[in-house]
Formats: sequence, structure tokens, C-alpha cells
Amino acid sequence: MRTSLRFAAVPVAAISLACTSSAPAPTPEPGPIVPRVVGYLASWGVNSKGTRIAELPARDLTHIFYAFGGIRDDGRAGVDNPGTNFDELARLKARNPHLKVAISIGGWTGSGKFSNVALTDSSRRLFAQSAIDLFIRQHSGVFDGIDIDWEFPVAGGMEGNVERPVDRENFTLLLAELRRRLDAEGARDQRHYELTIAASARPQEIANVEVSRIAPLLDFINVMTYDYHSGPGTTNFNAPLYAANGDPTPQLNVDATMRAFLDAGVAPGKLLVGVPFYGHGFGGVPNINDGLFQRGTRTPVGWKEGGGDWRVLAQTRLRDPHYVRHWDANAQVPWLYDSTSGTWVSYDDPQSVAAKVRYVGEHQLGGVVIWELGGDDGALMRAIAGR
Repeated sequence: MRTSLRFAAVPVAAISLACTSSAPAPTPEPGPIVPRVVGYLASWGVNSKGTRIAELPARDLTHIFYAFGGIRDDGRAGVDNPGTNFDELARLKARNPHLKVAISIGGWTGSGKFSNVALTDSSRRLFAQSAIDLFIRQHSGVFDGIDIDWEFPVAGGMEGNVERPVDRENFTLLLAELRRRLDAEGARDQRHYELTIAASARPQEIANVEVSRIAPLLDFINVMTYDYHSGPGTTNFNAPLYAANGDPTPQLNVDATMRAFLDAGVAPGKLLVGVPFYGHGFGGVPNINDGLFQRGTRTPVGWKEGGGDWRVLAQTRLRDPHYVRHWDANAQVPWLYDSTSGTWVSYDDPQSVAAKVRYVGEHQLGGVVIWELGGDDGALMRAIAGR
């Protein structure tokens, strides 16, 4: 039976927003019952997945993070043509006054210039001011903050990224400059602008960040507690809550990651647990141990871009009688295995999402962060909201 923890926190208070219309403000919808529910919106999903901004589950979210802004060759913040997306977000906020929207800058494919941007006082000032000019001033009323998704300082990012040992210290300096300028802008506008980051969940990349020094600069940290494992390779879970029995990588799970940040001195209320609305597939997996901890040699047959999204899995492999659902009671996540094709899939479903929500409550953490909203059919968000 699926259970959901209802947090002691009261619903998010409504926040007054400036509107260009003279019409009366709408009655605020109730906010979620968890401290924070942050949902990343993949901007490309508006076209590739048919994600409709107007239909996003705003009543169950505290924040939407628009992914992604980028960095221009001259070191200034930029964004690909958003079309009507920003206007749609403004209208969504007007209907849901509790909702905050942030621009997330970077991402896996957009982090290559961060090292250069963070390198000197002048480059940090240029980037920080340009981000405020573009997103806070030019798009006034849309964005309530800036999220930095640098994947990753020092090492571990996409091949071809500029990476330097001094990134560790320079990342702190870049965030300090952004915090200073956002506070100055907030004083001018008589409000608070939030600063957040997306942080790796892997020990080697956590070590490349001055966690104790950046935490005071940030409103909260979106910890990417997913992509611990992906295919091809040895089958293992995308986002295990705890280590499974026999897990060859017992340090790669939500609990181990949260303990690493807490041990580094981060206040629990500033830590958000990442919840993936997608899974990973492995092909060529032998029928041993129902495919768990076996060698997968290729991508599954028929696996397409977006094929791991929950909404896709729910309509395809979860309805295919060849696929058997298994549950790991220690890791608190499911997997699918088709012994006829050798396909193994790690994913999250309403049961595992509810387990992560309970974990957040039990450890008094700051909430959950979702990658990404276009992957859901409504079932996972209902699990987070406790419905």
C-alpha cells in the first residue's frame, strides 16, 4: 500500500505579484504541504514532448526552474529564443500567486564556459550583472531568482568543458558575486531574490565544491540524487534511497549523499532531495538475479530519446506482460526486467517517490526537486502531494 507523509509545514503563503492587468488578483490556490517542491522545466520539452506550461501542476509546486539559460562567448548570460515560454510562465504565476520561478543557467551541455566566467573578478562581475539585467530587469515579474547548474567545477563534466583546479575556489567567488548583486537588486525592488545551485550527488564532485562556504550564500541546494548509474554497464539503480544488499557502490544513494552534505555543515532545511521523473535502460542483460547487478552491453532495443520518462514507461513497458516489476526493499526503488529481450530498466514510480518524500520529512530536509516536469503523467506529482 502506498503511503505519503504529510509534513507539519503549513501551505506556502501567497505572495503578491505585480500584474500589468488592472483586474482583481485571482484567489490563490493552496500551496503544497512539503517545505519546497521545485520542478525543473526542460524548455525543449515544450516542442519535443508537448509540455504545456499552462497545464503544469502549479498548485503542487513552490517553484518552477526554467532550464536553461546559457553563457555567451563574451561571458555574459544569455538564453536561446524562449518564444512565448516566459509569457506563459508569467501568466501561470498570476494564476498561482504562491509560485516562484527561477532561471537555471548551465546544465550538462551548457556548463563548458563556467570556468572562464568564474576565473577573475571582472569576469564574475560581468556575468553576474548580465544575468540580473537579462532575467531580473528585462523580464521583470517573471523570475524570482537565479539557479546555477555548473556540471561540474574542477572535473567530471562533459568532454570538452574547460576545467581548472581553481574552479573549486572560483565557484564560491562567483556565487558570492551573484549573492551580492541579487541582494542589491532586492533592496532596490524591496524584495528578496533567491540564489540556488544544482549540486552533484557523487562524492568526487561534492569534494570539488567548498560546501561549507557556499551554503550561507544560497537559499537552498538542489541535490541531483539521480543518475547514480546509467547504461550500458553494470545494472544498478538510477536513484536508490539506500544501498541495496550486495550493491558494489554503497556510497551512491540518496541517504549517503544527504549525509555527506549534512556532515559538511549544511543545514537540513537547505537541502532538497532530487526526484527523477525518468529512468535508465540497459540492454543485453543476462537472466541472473532478475537482471540486477549484471552486465548490460548495449542500449535496449527500441529505446528512444525520452523512452525512460515515467509517462512513457507507464504507457509502454509497464503494460507489457514481458516486463516484470521487482521491488528492492532496501533501496526502496523498483526495476523492470524482460528476460526475453534482456532489457532491464531502473525507474521511479509512485511508491518509490512516496518513500523519498517520507525520507525528507523524517530528516527535516528542505523539500524535493524534480527533473523534470515533462516526464510525468500526474501520478508522480500526486505521490509528492500526498494525494
